Amino acid sequence: MEKAQEILQWLNGLAMEYGLKLIGAIVVLIVGLWVIKAIMKGIRKTMEKRDMDESLKPFLLSMISMLLKIMLVISVLTMLGIQMTSFIAILGAAGLAVGMALSGTLQNFAGGVMILIFKPFKVGDFIEAQGYMGAVKEIQIFITILTTPDNKTVVIPNGGLSTGSLINYSAEPTRRVDWSFGIAYGDDFDKAKDVILNMLKTDERILTDPEPFVALGEMADSSVNITTRAWVKGEDYWGVFFDMNEKYYKEADKHGLSIPFPQLDVHMDK
Repeated sequence: MEKAQEILQWLNGLAMEYGLKLIGAIVVLIVGLWVIKAIMKGIRKTMEKRDMDESLKPFLLSMISMLLKIMLVISVLTMLGIQMTSFIAILGAAGLAVGMALSGTLQNFAGGVMILIFKPFKVGDFIEAQGYMGAVKEIQIFITILTTPDNKTVVIPNGGLSTGSLINYSAEPTRRVDWSFGIAYGDDFDKAKDVILNMLKTDERILTDPEPFVALGEMADSSVNITTRAWVKGEDYWGVFFDMNEKYYKEADKHGLSIPFPQLDVHMDK
């Protein structure tokens, strides 16, 4: 009988000591889960407004939700008097070891997230980065896959791609095409200029705003070089570039213009 009373007293003391803590912890857990749900709803709306990549949304949402819930559980356990210091220290040491072992992978992962969030390029864009040029075929979490103009597949880690210099040739709707057409010394420059301007004006792919630019660019060793610039839509760039080279070669001959080649004058001294 006395033992039963002692057990009841012990249970009563235990309930008095931990009951309020338990109730408080349950309340914090319920309120915390509600707050996390509200936070995740706000983050989801922000992602939709920024038109974030669909492949990234579920991953980021689940990761943020998991981290917030872990923090909530640790807070609740601490309220109950459970010492979390040693447990957190062990987790921190393990996380550090894993992070050091996977530093390159984590860097590529972070780079992939940054690319998907800030979108310096998208699938289909033609870019130049890390010494390679090509159209973006896939953007994955760890790597980006390019297809080169000669149909090679290039796999670039996202770590260097997100932190290094990058040229996106598809970012703007228009591009400027540059040529340097040469004529021989003694040829009529004004005639050559008129021929080039007529070539540009008769091609519907070349934009009139900004207007084409034609000027004497350089008096080189063997030729007078005429700097020519014109604006086109991005998809017309290479077609216009090669077509104008071919047209000038044909038109120059028709109008009596010489296409120069390297020459060397040798003077004989008796």
